[in-house]
Amino acid sequence: MSLELSYLRLPPTIEGVGGQGGGEPDDPSRIAQAVFGTPDWRRRQPADRILNLGRNWQILHYLITGDPWDGRLPAADVVCGGRLLTEDGADKLGMDVIYLDPHRVKQAADHLATTPFQTGRFDVATMMEADVQDAGALTQSARDEVFKPAYHAVSDFYAAAAAEGQAIYKVMG
Repeated sequence: MSLELSYLRLPPTIEGVGGQGGGEPDDPSRIAQAVFGTPDWRRRQPADRILNLGRNWQILHYLITGDPWDGRLPAADVVCGGRLLTEDGADKLGMDVIYLDPHRVKQAADHLATTPFQTGRFDVATMMEADVQDAGALTQSARDEVFKPAYHAVSDFYAAAAAEGQAIYKVMG
């Protein structure tokens, strides 16, 4: 089964969720429970705060970092990096949630703004050898028709989050 990835950008403090008070950021785990604990969480958020990569997330991560799972920071934070909030709670929410704090969002946004889309990494055979999800179904045209626009959409999403001092929650399920 292929997993899908969506992003949600949110302020580090959310009214009514509770947290540390005094202007400190709320506990990201509490925010995740409050936001993603309802099946219609997508409908409750403004459309411009959600970005869905679908099943293309691992290919995009590979194109950004050259590795299917890891990579150097801040590039690795764009897709796979962050703090897993649902280590013990994925069953409760029905998904994994990864949190990227506003500071790391800014670093990733700056990296994306200064790094062009890596067309040279689009090698289907190499991606299949690295066991990148769904690489076997790729066509050469997907590089420019699917992944280049996805890269720019992610770049714009991170830039907007960084400009507003927001955190990014990544939902995998």
